[in-house]
Amino acid sequence: MTSGTEEPGATLPAPPPQAVAVFGDTLPVATRYAELLADDGVRRGLIGPREVPRLWERHLINCAVVEELIPEGAEVVDVGSGAGLPGLVLGLLRPDIKMTLLEPLLRRTVFLDEAVEALGLTNVEVRRGRAEEAHGELYTDFVTARAVAPLSRLAGWSLPLLRKGGSLLALKGEQAEAELAEAEKDVSKLRPGVCDVIRVGRGKVDPATTVVRVTVTSDGGPSASGGSQKKARNGKKKRGRKR
Repeated sequence: MTSGTEEPGATLPAPPPQAVAVFGDTLPVATRYAELLADDGVRRGLIGPREVPRLWERHLINCAVVEELIPEGAEVVDVGSGAGLPGLVLGLLRPDIKMTLLEPLLRRTVFLDEAVEALGLTNVEVRRGRAEEAHGELYTDFVTARAVAPLSRLAGWSLPLLRKGGSLLALKGEQAEAELAEAEKDVSKLRPGVCDVIRVGRGKVDPATTVVRVTVTSDGGPSASGGSQKKARNGKKKRGRKR
């Protein structure tokens, strides 16, 4: 694989006991993904070398426990997927879901394409583009996002992608409640819904993963039809501008 500006330095630790419990039979695939992140992910500047020793607890397990909120057979779009966190983690852990990794930057989509192929993930598709470019075309049950943007801006990109009853699952930090309180009025103007802050993965990851959940209660509009959804499913990687 192509070398970039950063060289790997730290050693990837072995999967901790929590990883065995969380990933189960998919642990070998998760371990291979961790190796890709620790090597090519660092080389290409997708993660910092200091993140390698804490890849399991801080990143992989932290993302994986979000699967508790996703029912069987759901369709999920990971907005601003970056190096695949959380979308690729959820896709490898849950082969029953259909995952779309939506990312505008070419160097990231190249890495994601290579990772999906290397891991043999037939339920994961990489799509190049911005979320707002997919409005009126792509509809899904869940949108996930981690460290992408403040909640008000993220909601503006994400809520139009959701079917009625669908949820935005935004992985946030310790200030999640304060961020939601500040953004809730703006979010409600975008699309009627119910907002809450939940913590998942208790007993599996410490601290538990904090998620701001926005569940929409209205239809997304007449374009949210089977035809539009079929178009989105059949579409391949969409070329977009760099954000």
